[in-house]
Amino acid sequence: MKSLLKIFLVAGVMAVSLAFAQGEASAETQLASWYGPGLEGNLTASGDVFEPYTEYTAASMQYPFGTRLLVTYGGYSTVVEVTDRGPYYGGRDLDLSALAAEDIGLTYAGVDYVDVQVLSY
Repeated sequence: MKSLLKIFLVAGVMAVSLAFAQGEASAETQLASWYGPGLEGNLTASGDVFEPYTEYTAASMQYPFGTRLLVTYGGYSTVVEVTDRGPYYGGRDLDLSALAAEDIGLTYAGVDYVDVQVLSY
């Protein structure tokens, strides 16, 4: 009887651990905007040249440089790489390059909530 109880206890712990691990991979809702006009050619905080109309990049205070994110908005998704710091306005969490924002339709709204999932650090 004790061994059966141990089996259920271990199974329960494993199920809870799996649920937490899966939760870490789930998308997080963040307030996002986009940037680019007038900034093309400037250096980003990571030292890269900012190309808002040809590269899928983002600015974030939360993620390290080089982090790849899957950003979803309105049923459309794009993958961006964090190359800059910011945003610095209105409690926003993420600034997308103009190209990335256009791909998912965020340029029309300007600022809105998106789903963000970390793909790699």
